[in-house]
Amino acid sequence: MSAHLSARELWNRAESEALARVKAGQPAQLSPATSLNASRDEATVFVLDAIGGWWGLDPKTWVPEFAAIKAKTIHIRINSPGGSVFDAEAMRTVISQHKARTICHIDGYAASAASTLALAADEVEISAGGMLMIHDAWGYGMGRAEELEACAALLRKTTASIAAAYARRTGKPLAKIREWMDRETWFSAPEALEHGFADRIYVPGPAASSTGTDKAKRERALQLAALQTKI
Repeated sequence: MSAHLSARELWNRAESEALARVKAGQPAQLSPATSLNASRDEATVFVLDAIGGWWGLDPKTWVPEFAAIKAKTIHIRINSPGGSVFDAEAMRTVISQHKARTICHIDGYAASAASTLALAADEVEISAGGMLMIHDAWGYGMGRAEELEACAALLRKTTASIAAAYARRTGKPLAKIREWMDRETWFSAPEALEHGFADRIYVPGPAASSTGTDKAKRERALQLAALQTKI
């Protein structure tokens, strides 16, 4: 189950699965092209791959394509293990600066760098069975002691920058955010709503609805999502 995998394991799995698709003669990426609904003046963008790397979404193409969208509302549908923090930062920035109303839907999970994309939107809706994961920045290094020390310093600065972004969005104390990141914390839908990472929970089913905008609906969403998680 994804919730038991570390950030490194998620990244490695994304790479191996992409490599398998390429060997089978298929595209490395799963994310389809942006879809447009002219009658509703809406666009839907999909983030169903890792971010960065030869197998993930490339900001060199993703960012200008997103910036060029002409729609009143943009839905961003995420089911991603995350990836490169700097590539995600470029994508996060274009989301936050777009003039459209942006709504992120965490359909499955938004882990690692993908969680920063989610929080860049004006609104965040998480599926009742969805999850969000945050952790400290990490990377690979090679070289002399001084070079590795410089790498460690960069990772600390990157972690501090990510933590500040989470704190601004959630309103949580920076110390609490850092504690969660240090533990590589997974949040269920009720937990994401409770701690400010999501604005509402989408409850699938015959009477599907988005809840969490007022106290009564929010409490009902928490109960339903908690029950589904236990099942």
